[in-house]
Amino acid sequence: MLESAISCRNITKKYGEHTILKNLSIEIPKGKITTILGYSGAGKSTLMKHFLGLVKPTKGELTILGNEVPNLNDDELRKFRKRFGMLFQYAALFDSLTTYDNIAFPIKEFTKLKKKEILKRVQELLRAVGLSDESLYKLPSELSGGMRKRVGLARALALRPEILLYDEPTTGLDPITTKMVNDLITTTGRTENTTELTSVIISHDIQATLKISDYIAFLERGEIIEFSPTKEFKNTTHPTIRKFLDLTTH
Repeated sequence: MLESAISCRNITKKYGEHTILKNLSIEIPKGKITTILGYSGAGKSTLMKHFLGLVKPTKGELTILGNEVPNLNDDELRKFRKRFGMLFQYAALFDSLTTYDNIAFPIKEFTKLKKKEILKRVQELLRAVGLSDESLYKLPSELSGGMRKRVGLARALALRPEILLYDEPTTGLDPITTKMVNDLITTTGRTENTTELTSVIISHDIQATLKISDYIAFLERGEIIEFSPTKEFKNTTHPTIRKFLDLTTH
């Protein structure tokens, strides 16, 4: 049986009378690529905020890397978040900072490395995502969409995270760049560090999901209605998921 990196047990999240997550349970396996699919408004972003400790469940239990996340205080949360990397939907780079400064930001914030050591780590990360040193001192406005995604991924990997979160990583990209990003997710998930890297992707891109994921969950109206290995997920008979698959693969 696979070890869980993230364990959600009967999580409910309410805002007033509005229920976003409803009795949600899922065990996300360590060292694998898991994608959470669902229509807009299903609760995907709210679930990711729970993973980072940005919001607390109204009820239920959430254990990540051995930590009961809702019980962590502010100092503990700060240390806990160092174990995560995050690639935002549009890379979310600092517009006024160069590639070097964007990638170096978390390293400067959370470590005591010297300038030469930081530069070496940034150069290593650039190579890992397929960029050359020519990009080091360029601003985000001087980079293509695909290059910005690469820089965002390099920054997400800066602290050698144990869990890497992706929020709609291919939104707004052309087909060639989309394939590049998907290939990057796959190679990063398989080879980035010596400890097993757990990748969790929030997406509605079913074609990419079927190609790169080890496991797929489907979130519908705040509930996980299917969670299985990709091969099994492709053959689901659940009518809601079948409709989603048929709509997005034709």
